[in-house]
Amino acid sequence: MTTAQHKIGSGFGATSTASEVLDGVNLTGKLAVVTGGYSGIGLETTRALVAAGAHVVVPARRRASAEEALAGVGGVEIDELDLADLDSVRAFAGRFIASGRGIDLFIGSAGIMAAPETRIGPGWEAQFATNHLGHFALVNRLWPAFAPGARIVSVSSRGHFFSGIRWDDPQFERGYDKWEAYGQAKTADILFTVRLDHLARARGVRAFALHPGRILTNLVRHLTNDELVARGMLDENGALTGETKDTGQGAATQVWAATSPQLDGMGGVYLEDCDIAEPAPADGTMTGVCGYAVDSAAAARLWALSAELTGVDAFA
Repeated sequence: MTTAQHKIGSGFGATSTASEVLDGVNLTGKLAVVTGGYSGIGLETTRALVAAGAHVVVPARRRASAEEALAGVGGVEIDELDLADLDSVRAFAGRFIASGRGIDLFIGSAGIMAAPETRIGPGWEAQFATNHLGHFALVNRLWPAFAPGARIVSVSSRGHFFSGIRWDDPQFERGYDKWEAYGQAKTADILFTVRLDHLARARGVRAFALHPGRILTNLVRHLTNDELVARGMLDENGALTGETKDTGQGAATQVWAATSPQLDGMGGVYLEDCDIAEPAPADGTMTGVCGYAVDSAAAARLWALSAELTGVDAFA
């Protein structure tokens, strides 16, 4: 059954924290994989899942940084993974599959935002390649390890409003705009879960995408202070604005998506502020989710394109 893209009245909201949404949730015996689980809201997610009893695998591009950030946090193991390198994705997935363990929770929290034009691999635009294609390849290669009832969570953004999929030029070969490229990548993150949920639900595996909120983390490293003011994250004096969440609040929606019994039997929807989001209003206000980002035909088309580019499709 298709889940309606409408609020369910979770009882949580924009100021809820990861620890609050996990109150009373026992994850003992569960294994979670969290990309980006050593920085920003990913780090807060790792800590919250461990506190609830989960064992968390954190694949990291900067292993030394991950070890430093997670020092003293029990129940965590760190491995090497560069989402921009498909050979690295293949190697990590191979090591995990060989361990014989199952995955109960997967949260794709790693990503880059508004980066200067960068080409990786066969000339792919870096934001699309890292945020979407790397996670697409990783989930497909890990698919044999997903346990029945597992949840797969993709951290998207309200930035998906900036662009749909540029079907005629997804790699921005005819002119680059960092915000449009970010928007396309975040739309791709949503469409990925729409199609994945359709394909995976026969095994009881469900997928969700989400907007975590505005959080001032290392994700904004490519932005100047003037740009942060223009985006409403800082005021003219350089102080955080009221619309900005702290990392505990920023991690809440992805933790809720991965663990909440309120979402049992649901999937393939976009979340924000610890609830299912409403469709975007017709007046152009950037709340909820754009129709092009949850369109099933577009999701199937993107899946086919991504499989062609990465050479992997667990459901073929």
